Amino acid sequence: MLREASFLNHESICDTRLMGKKSGIAKFVVDIDWTIHYRLVVDKLGTTFAALSDPTRRAMIERLSHGPASVHGLMEPFALSQQMISKHIAYLVRARIVIKTKRGRESVCTLRPEAIKTVSDWAISYRRFWEESFDKLDVVVNQMKKKEVRDDTKHG
Repeated sequence: MLREASFLNHESICDTRLMGKKSGIAKFVVDIDWTIHYRLVVDKLGTTFAALSDPTRRAMIERLSHGPASVHGLMEPFALSQQMISKHIAYLVRARIVIKTKRGRESVCTLRPEAIKTVSDWAISYRRFWEESFDKLDVVVNQMKKKEVRDDTKHG
């Protein structure tokens, strides 16, 4: 779906085509579907990273990686009030890392591993980048060493 949007002398961060310019206002055609998808992916990842930034929430995730747990069960290792634990759980639920369901009077939390997989996939893409960069650096260093050895044998 393409929609026309006006920007005051700003470049769009998404794929755009300049349509016309009138009195300092540039008109662009913006691919709304791409923009929405991009923002949703970035927002989900950002929300996930924010949830993972807290050590208490990471400890809760570690506990939930072994299986579902009640809210009370998640409270045990922490010296925090139930209200604070509930806020941490709500943050994990909002980040879609944890699913909270009711079983009678008890609330049970379950880990959604696909949320963690999204972070893992993102990190793996950067791991490939760094590995390729280190491989290129190794080639350059080895070439420099060979040249240095050749120079030493010529002059030595």
